[in-house]
Amino acid sequence: MKKIVVVGGGAGGMELVKKIGSKLGKQHKAEITLVDICNHHIWKPLLHELATGSLDEGTNAIDYQVHGAHNGYLYQQGALSGIDRDNRQVILAPLHNNNGEMVLDERRLDYDYLVLGIGAVSNDFGIRGVKEHAYTLDLTEQAMTLRERIQHLFMQHANGQRQGKLKVAIVGAGATGVEMSAELHHMAHALRGYGYHIDDDLLQLTLIEASESVMPALPKSKLRQLVNDKLLELGVDVRTETMVTSIEATGLHTKCAEFIEADLIIWAAGVKAPEVLSTLGLETNNSNQVVTDDTGLSVSDERIFSFGDCACVPQENGVFLPPRGQTARQLALVVGDNLMRRLNNPDAELKHYVYKDLGSFVNLARFNTVGNLFSHWRGGLQLAGAPARFVYASLYRRHLLTMHGPFKGSLLLLINGLHSLLRPQLKLW
Repeated sequence: MKKIVVVGGGAGGMELVKKIGSKLGKQHKAEITLVDICNHHIWKPLLHELATGSLDEGTNAIDYQVHGAHNGYLYQQGALSGIDRDNRQVILAPLHNNNGEMVLDERRLDYDYLVLGIGAVSNDFGIRGVKEHAYTLDLTEQAMTLRERIQHLFMQHANGQRQGKLKVAIVGAGATGVEMSAELHHMAHALRGYGYHIDDDLLQLTLIEASESVMPALPKSKLRQLVNDKLLELGVDVRTETMVTSIEATGLHTKCAEFIEADLIIWAAGVKAPEVLSTLGLETNNSNQVVTDDTGLSVSDERIFSFGDCACVPQENGVFLPPRGQTARQLALVVGDNLMRRLNNPDAELKHYVYKDLGSFVNLARFNTVGNLFSHWRGGLQLAGAPARFVYASLYRRHLLTMHGPFKGSLLLLINGLHSLLRPQLKLW
């Protein structure tokens, strides 16, 4: 039986194994194994909500082992450390628990076809102090660590053990930075409602962006201005065209020789593919992305595919796919089709992927939602308020329906809806 190994259980990876698991795994036409460093999946666009407690990980996480048992694939927890291309084996690093004790030794998984979809990690651009003093939101565990830190800071202020403002600096005014800014203000409001003795103006939040405006991925339109205006209304100090040069424990330095004090620094300034990809013997670019053709097939190995933020995928117009969730999902599904074609006929012509920008949305907690729908068609449709919030929420609903099927997915949506009415606005612990 042919063996397919998929490394990376993000949104694209999950939809890929769901697709080929039902078509190949359940039919015993291939053995499919998903590898991920975590043991569960949470939709990455929601990590900022997890970090503030707006999202309950217990009701929104998908257990890989259980999901795989129901959908025709196997699961192995671990981190990619190498590939033995001669023997067609994926090498997984030893797995340790939180106390540093080894749980599993190094393992090797055989493959006939390998798919790399391990996403991206925060790019510190070599700036001194980022790794030591800034929090990032790449993984569920990082979001949980950040949530604990945020709650402790609010608790210290509420109990009089910290004085003055709670100073937070967020570097990067893309979707993660902007949404995190709004979520923190929502969190402060909710905590006051739960009896935390904190002032209305306790939070002093500075949002720092190197480019000329917030949300540079949105089309140049009133949407950027809407986002900027709402942030200013919330009291966020928006600093555009500001470059960070170094970070220390008490704040950050900018190129214009300014020092911005901060009790908490969150880094959301950009992404790159993980370093391990540059060590595999495959052709990669300066951002560690695996270079592929427009079918998702690596230019270095006809047995290896890649998609998402860790792949450098060309298009006919000479540009490369942007690192966005929708491109990861779309190309992952194309890779799934191509895997099935190759299993049926190793010489089969592969399906080519053509990128279509379906739009961008940013959710400012309970304050506003804005976005652009169908950007590839005459500039798209600009939405704000309730219509934009409906579309934004529909993206996650579609993901749940895809992951669990129409019946179970609909039940989960109903349960989540009821749960949102019963649970507090924030999960504090």
